[in-house]
Amino acid sequence: MNIGEEHEYWDTTFEQEDFSGEKIASKTFEGCKFLSCNFSEAVLNRCTFIDCEFTKCNLSMLRIQYSKFTDVIIRDSKAIGIDWTKVAWPRLVFSSPIKFYDCMINDSSFYGLSLQDFVLDSCVARNVDFRDGDFSNAQFSHSDLKGSVFYDTNLSGADFSHATDFDIDIFNNNLKKAKFDRFEATRLLGCLEIELV
Repeated sequence: MNIGEEHEYWDTTFEQEDFSGEKIASKTFEGCKFLSCNFSEAVLNRCTFIDCEFTKCNLSMLRIQYSKFTDVIIRDSKAIGIDWTKVAWPRLVFSSPIKFYDCMINDSSFYGLSLQDFVLDSCVARNVDFRDGDFSNAQFSHSDLKGSVFYDTNLSGADFSHATDFDIDIFNNNLKKAKFDRFEATRLLGCLEIELV
């Protein structure tokens, strides 16, 4: 199916489509499913995605220009090197407009974003920038966070159960009521310059 044909799509399923390198502009997708599609290095310019799901897709190096996401689920997909700060996020966010399950989102940026109830479940999220953001009540459970950066980040009430390889400075982040596994929580002591024996 050629995405260029229509301006609006409702309850449409796109399967094994190759949109790599394409520029998709001013389109609205509502209730759509994208299955095993390739969006690598594509450009989404002023598009709107409402109640959509991406499954087994390649979104790596996707460039997002002022596009909107509402109730979008990305599942079992590769979304490496995406600058999520370019999304036209709503001013008021009552629940996370985007959720990741079993994804790889390495080298991406969420710098300065306010995404309460953000979901990053069972993902590989290495070298991801979460600085200066509000991720209160977020779910980072079962995720690999090696090299990801948290600084002046609101993580109050966040769930890091079964998350691994995170480095979070307890003095420079808000961790009130955040949840950690008992043994992994010792990683939080790294900023204290103490020796654990």
